[in-house]
Amino acid sequence: MAPTVGVIVNPTSGKGKGGKSAPELGTLLHRRGIDAALLVAGSADEALAMARKAVADGVDAIVAAGGDGTINLAVQAVAGTDTPLAVIPLGTGNDNARLLGLPLDDLEKCVDVIADFTVRSIDLGHVVTADGSERYFLGVLSSGFDSCVNERANVMTWPKGEARYLVGILAELRTFSAVPYTVTVDGQVHRDKGMLVAVGNGTSYGGGMNVCAGAEPDDGELTLTWLHQVSKFEFLRTFPKVYKGTHVTHPSVTQLNGTTITLEAPDQIAYADGERIGPLPAEVTVQPGALKVIVPSDSRLGL
Repeated sequence: MAPTVGVIVNPTSGKGKGGKSAPELGTLLHRRGIDAALLVAGSADEALAMARKAVADGVDAIVAAGGDGTINLAVQAVAGTDTPLAVIPLGTGNDNARLLGLPLDDLEKCVDVIADFTVRSIDLGHVVTADGSERYFLGVLSSGFDSCVNERANVMTWPKGEARYLVGILAELRTFSAVPYTVTVDGQVHRDKGMLVAVGNGTSYGGGMNVCAGAEPDDGELTLTWLHQVSKFEFLRTFPKVYKGTHVTHPSVTQLNGTTITLEAPDQIAYADGERIGPLPAEVTVQPGALKVIVPSDSRLGL
């Protein structure tokens, strides 16, 4: 019997790349003998409901065809189940696809990975925020400067696309100041001001910013990266190093590992996998082996 998959397609991913790629994706899956049902919905809530129903109905896998937001939505449907997640990276950043070792910008090779059906078990992060919102995440949860930029960019009507985020950065730099944080890692309390505090099950966000460099998604731990108070000049000087992960050697950066991490700071919003979750305080816990994922056969994940 042909394997069956439910495919969550985000038509807006990658500046419309998701929608344009859907017909080709369906054809490629069919050619590899995979019975694919496209789960196209009018909203994220509807898409999640469709994905959960597909899991309950016994599909062999859920495929997230889109960016990190689409992957995050799919994770909510398969977390803690025996149904694996497959990914077709069609977003602009594709940080979590990169984390899983998937080929980027090659639809056919990604379908080959699905057809080979090599499954690994990896960890997930789980967050509960002050307003009761909760969510699993695969990559990075963030707070501080970058979350403030997201908050600002989300209400801007101009410019569009990635330029809006860049304008948000410039605008936020004019007013942002370090925030007093209380961070608890496995019962150990740490207090200090911070420019940015992130918790990673994975390493990167924002299209390759390796904020939680060194994090492993299969080690049963989370990695906290804390940029303490620095001048705006030093912040601007240090921030570009995040792309290579070399910022973690800066004397004002602390990294800690743990299984349960609580973040407390005034007027801060948590984002995870680029999705708005809710206000701090937030409790973040690792969920070991909670996600089954289809990866390239030579991947070291889950080994």
